[in-house]
Amino acid sequence: MKPEEKVLAANQRFYQALEELDLDTMDSVWLHEDWVACVHPGWELLTGWEEIREAWQRIFANTKRMKVAVANLTVRVEGHAAWVNCIEQVTSSFEKGFSTAWVQATNIYLERNGDWRLVHHHASPIPHAEEETVQ
Repeated sequence: MKPEEKVLAANQRFYQALEELDLDTMDSVWLHEDWVACVHPGWELLTGWEEIREAWQRIFANTKRMKVAVANLTVRVEGHAAWVNCIEQVTSSFEKGFSTAWVQATNIYLERNGDWRLVHHHASPIPHAEEETVQ
């Protein structure tokens, strides 16, 4: 399997964990270091696996269901580092309704012992994209 294919497989596991609200799978996707980082849309920078994990745990606990469609994927591998750029269409269901958002995301991976682990996820709302909230 080519490095790009391995990175895309790791990226797919990340979105699978997100869609399934699966903290165990999310644990297996990320590199567990104090310097990894994550920016959710509208959030400040989270640093370190423990802080990031707690955020995923809160998101999953407050979300009944999530559907993520990923488009416009590009992948680049340079040695033991890789990044994926994509557009996410995220539809989340909550106790009092649901929302859909379009997000530009960058996911950065490092190769460790043959596995590609997420070290940085940055997601920003796309300007002028339709957002819908239904109560």
